[in-house]
Amino acid sequence: MDKFQEMQSFVAVVNAGSFVKAADTLGTSKAAVSRHVAELEQRIGARLLNRTTRKLSLTDDGEAFYHHCVEILESIDEAEAVLSARSGEASGRVRVSAPVTFGIAYLAPLWGKFLALHPRVTLDVSLSDRTVEPVEEGYDLVIRISQAPHPTLIGRQLASSRVVLCASRAYLQKHGEPLHPHELAGHDVISYSYWSSRDEWRFEGPHGPAQVTVRSRLTANNGDTCRAAALEHQGIILQPDFLVGEDLRSGRLVELMPDYRSAELGIYALYASRKQLPLKLRHLIDFLAEAFRQPVWRAPAGKTSARVHR
Repeated sequence: MDKFQEMQSFVAVVNAGSFVKAADTLGTSKAAVSRHVAELEQRIGARLLNRTTRKLSLTDDGEAFYHHCVEILESIDEAEAVLSARSGEASGRVRVSAPVTFGIAYLAPLWGKFLALHPRVTLDVSLSDRTVEPVEEGYDLVIRISQAPHPTLIGRQLASSRVVLCASRAYLQKHGEPLHPHELAGHDVISYSYWSSRDEWRFEGPHGPAQVTVRSRLTANNGDTCRAAALEHQGIILQPDFLVGEDLRSGRLVELMPDYRSAELGIYALYASRKQLPLKLRHLIDFLAEAFRQPVWRAPAGKTSARVHR
């Protein structure tokens, strides 16, 4: 058995916390991953994992061996990066994690173009709106949309996105248009569960900061779901302009209280610090930075707000 494959499977199981998730990460079957780990334990004569029906944990031997395996696998990556840099051609697999909506709408159309430019590179893309930890979960690159980048990661800001308060005309005609953040407490809102402030919505206005506790009629962990409910006239949403920009331009949604600004989010390409950034990763980050140099979701100035009077 290939020692590299055994170590790769073992590290993937530890990082993912299960054989099933490790198999998904590696693009193989659970049976293959189980076999690799079992053969590794048999070959070195030590049990590495405590297996129960509910969870996996490392043995003392497994803990020590895991850290050695991580160092070896990272050394292999660095060696490949050196050779790629010398040859001038990027190669190898890049594992990428990205948010669902942004990944589908804006990243998916780019992957084929990148692969055409770099035929020896392969991409493994996973979409999730939760906060992904690249080191623990084995990702080379994480696209993260937040107000500040992760303090322990390094990377590059690709673009920015303004968070917009908006609703449909039909909702506003029925319930009235709020003119101050405090009035949101009396409206139906559709909340995004991954906002750090949850139901405490904060704004910066002409007279300073304003904060309100909203009443969520619907809470969802996906921005598309929030947008769809707003388009069905079910309430007010607070969502980034990369998601609702076209709705604002077309008039399907109306921006509310434009003088009260919510967050400005950065769109970051983040990765764990390494001695040498692999050529494949450097090319991918440069490619994404150029692709988002002029974000397509930015609406023309002055055309995103249309007042609906009471």
